[in-house]
Amino acid sequence: MLSRLVLAGVGALAARGTLTAVRRSPFAASLERVNHKGHQISLAAGPAAAVSGAVSAAAGAKNPRAAAAALTAGLAAGAVGLYDDIAGDRPEQKRYKGFKGHFAALKDGVVTSGLIKIVGVGAAGLVSVALLDADRRREGSLRVADTLVGAGVVAGAANFVNLLDVRSGRALKATIAMGELAGLGRRPAAGDLVSGPVAAAGALIGDDLGEKVMLGDSGANALGAQVGLGLAARTGRWGRLGLFALFAAAAVASEKVSFTKVIARTPGLREIDEFGRKP
Repeated sequence: MLSRLVLAGVGALAARGTLTAVRRSPFAASLERVNHKGHQISLAAGPAAAVSGAVSAAAGAKNPRAAAAALTAGLAAGAVGLYDDIAGDRPEQKRYKGFKGHFAALKDGVVTSGLIKIVGVGAAGLVSVALLDADRRREGSLRVADTLVGAGVVAGAANFVNLLDVRSGRALKATIAMGELAGLGRRPAAGDLVSGPVAAAGALIGDDLGEKVMLGDSGANALGAQVGLGLAARTGRWGRLGLFALFAAAAVASEKVSFTKVIARTPGLREIDEFGRKP
C-alpha cells in the first residue's frame, strides 16, 4: 500500500509539473485548440499525461525490462498521438476520419497523420508487451501468439480511451476506472504499472473538467496504452483474448454508433459522465 501511495504521488506531481512546463514553453501556442463548445483550450494535458504516466509506471516496474516496456508504451504512443494532434489539424488531413477514412486515404496515395498514429501505437504495443512477456515466454507460460494478443490489448485500450476523449473529463474517468481494475488484487509480476498513471489522470481531471486543457490524441493514447499494459501484465491467454475482443468490438461500434449519444441515453452512465463537468 505504501509503495502505491508513493507511486501515486510521483504520478500526480509529475503531471502537474509537466503541465506547467508545457503551458509555459515556446510551443504552447501551437497546442491551442477550440473545443466542441467553441472555447479556446490547450492540448498541454496530452504531453503532461504521456510523460508523467510513463515515468511513474516505469518507477513501479519490477525489473528493467518492465520499466522499458512502460516507457515505450507511454512515450511512443504519446509521441505519435502528439504528431496527429498537430499535423492532423491541417485542412488536408481533417477530411479523413476513423479507421476507414485513414485506410481509404492510403488507397488515394495519402499517408495521413492518423494512419501514422495507428501504426505507431500498434508498434509501441508490440514492443512493450514483447519486453513485458520475456520471462513468461522463457518459462513457457506464454507463447508468441499471446504476446501478439497482448499488443492488441495495449493498442485497443489506447484507441478506446481516445474514442472517449470528445467531452471534458470522460477519457480521464475511463482511465481511472480501467487503471483501478488493472490494479485489483495482487500486484502483477511486472510490478505496479498503473498507480502512477491513474494518479496522473486524477491530477489532470480538474483542469480537463474545467475546460482549461484537453488530452488530445497524445494524452488519450498514452494513458490508454499504459492502462492496457497494466491489464496485459496481469492476464494470461484467455484474459487477453477477452480484453482484445472487447476493445475490438468498441472500435467497430465506434464507426457506426455515437458513444456520446449512447451515454446520454443510459441512466447511471449519464450521471457519471456529467459529474464535475461545466454546464
